[in-house]
Amino acid sequence: MGFNLQNLEAALKAGRKYTYLPFSLHFFESVSSTNQTLWNLLNQGAISGTVVIATVQSAGRGQWGRQWISPVGGLYVSVAISLDHKIEATDSYQLTFATAWGIASQLRQCGVDVGIKWPNDLILNGRKLGGILTETKLNKGQITQAVIGVGINWTNPVPETGINLESWQASQDFRPISCLEMLTSKVLLGIESGMECLFQEGISILLSRYLDLLINMGDRVYVNNISGTVVGVTSQGNLRVDLETDDTKELITPEIYIEPGTISLGYHKSSV
Repeated sequence: MGFNLQNLEAALKAGRKYTYLPFSLHFFESVSSTNQTLWNLLNQGAISGTVVIATVQSAGRGQWGRQWISPVGGLYVSVAISLDHKIEATDSYQLTFATAWGIASQLRQCGVDVGIKWPNDLILNGRKLGGILTETKLNKGQITQAVIGVGINWTNPVPETGINLESWQASQDFRPISCLEMLTSKVLLGIESGMECLFQEGISILLSRYLDLLINMGDRVYVNNISGTVVGVTSQGNLRVDLETDDTKELITPEIYIEPGTISLGYHKSSV
């Protein structure tokens, strides 16, 4: 099963409302990781909008240094973004949120009911469909360049907590995504629309759209054995949790912020 760049270019052309990123497509059969390959290209002078797509990653990276298993049949793609807009290093999650919202909304528009699991997972039917890894280059505490890596399960085998898009489509009475190239175009258009929303409309609008698709709103979580409820997310990527206190007379519900990587929310079936 080869990857047809002409098909991808045609799908991108058909789906684009605006050209915010000047996509320059590079396809590889196998790379260590699409993010690393893209950083190498950037070091050789590649520009914002450069895209690396691979059939297989031999050393794919996930969040917090985890390995991302990348068998044949999945979509592995990375996009370079140069930032003229000032984003602090501490706000790098804005790029991840923009990507998650953009891809989820693109897929939802064609009938794939994707939600977002905080902070960076794409969820379908309560299972993980894909993930996002944002890496940044900094200058004086501000992000100057970012590489956004996306992995989506297409026909590849997945763990119990995962789902691939083709098996989901087989259980539906329609098949909105006809091929891997079409899925790739949805992902790229999603990243583009997410960045456009973040940089043109601002983080508060992006955050409200992200929260609309967040499956964790209202989830019960435990922090140091105290029960709390997920009520939102901050623009730095932290989870907002209202803790329940025992003193009902006071009616105090202190809100705390939890950093990504310090709490696991698990997977659950949820209507988004």
